[in-house]
Amino acid sequence: MANLLVVEDDANMRLLLTARLKSRYTVITAVDGEDALDKYDGGNIDLIITDIMMPRMDGFTFIEALRSRGDDVPVIMLTAKTDQPDKGKGFAVGTDDYMTKPVNFEELIWRIDALLRRSKIANEGKIVIGDVTVDKETFSVTRGQEVTELPSKEFQLLFLLLSYPNKILTKETILDNIWGYTSESDENTVRTHINRLRNKFDGYPEFEIVTVRGIGYKAVIKNEQKK
Repeated sequence: MANLLVVEDDANMRLLLTARLKSRYTVITAVDGEDALDKYDGGNIDLIITDIMMPRMDGFTFIEALRSRGDDVPVIMLTAKTDQPDKGKGFAVGTDDYMTKPVNFEELIWRIDALLRRSKIANEGKIVIGDVTVDKETFSVTRGQEVTELPSKEFQLLFLLLSYPNKILTKETILDNIWGYTSESDENTVRTHINRLRNKFDGYPEFEIVTVRGIGYKAVIKNEQKK
């Protein structure tokens, strides 16, 4: 079972999160950012769920402290706030995902599992789909004796899509993850890179990149070949 660190100053919310998640994960709790840093240093934490507004050390400062020392543990922020500046600040300090309260627990579990899967892939640095290997160290895609080296952004885009097989990623999500939250790149940039990837891998039987009109894109894995 993956180890989750839940950081929440409200006792009832802490208990609710623990109760809803403990059947699938090992849940460790902390009451604020300072407590969370101590708990994180004392255990093998696979993912963090944190509130923003907390005493002593808030969620922003906590995540910023982790990232400043090189910790790349996946983080989901939970907050009652819905305004864009807080969301932008959360991503800017290193948050991986963001949900508002009241929490939809089914969706939260989907997001946790997706981030854990992506974290595992990132640590290994490779995605294997049938005869295809996507290697983060060399920015290359290998199929049999054929090796295709990709430019940085094309590789990052392909790696992102294949990290979430058969899941729709919005254009905004892709832009934030590949080009950065403050980038001036737009949907045309994403479309251009998608078309380049299709031109290079159109004949591959293992996967295809599908456009979901008006929403975004997804990598469809054929015959459940992903390892």
